Amino acid sequence: MAKKLIDLVKKKFGDALLQSHSRLGNDTVVVSKDSLADVIEFLRDDEASKMNFLRDITAVDYLNRRPRFDVVYVLYSMELKHMLVVRAPLEESDVSLPTIAHLYGCAAWLEREVFDMYGVKFVGHPDLRRVLLYEEFEGHPLRKDYATQASQPRIELLSRERDSVEEFRKYVKDEDINTGSRAD
Repeated sequence: MAKKLIDLVKKKFGDALLQSHSRLGNDTVVVSKDSLADVIEFLRDDEASKMNFLRDITAVDYLNRRPRFDVVYVLYSMELKHMLVVRAPLEESDVSLPTIAHLYGCAAWLEREVFDMYGVKFVGHPDLRRVLLYEEFEGHPLRKDYATQASQPRIELLSRERDSVEEFRKYVKDEDINTGSRAD
């Protein structure tokens, strides 16, 4: 069935399809970033594909390859029980894609994660901000050129840090520490 999906995308989006393959059980189409949203919408709505479930969105950083990044969408049809991977390559100089949050509700959260970890900007996203790291965090930790020993700016805490010694003393009196008995 997946070969039929690849052929369906080839037939409908011939110029936008950069390459395709069916290896190791992963049927994949690589499309241009400009036609990505149209391809995904077509796969969701077409009767032959019915890709009504977005399993995941992630990215891959190929540090020494051009284009450097691939954003990967894993689509699945609950009704027809088939899967297709849609990849969109991105140059390092322009890491932006159109959002698909209007097509799949869960895409908004997944796009925020890809933005946070890789720095890919999703144009038209309703709330594109960090989701796993704090806003002041500098850089994108899943990029291969991210300095793992980089120091991050300290942020003001919303509440005072816990003091475990103080907490301990609330429950145990100093003289009880030596005897091992508990405070009343």
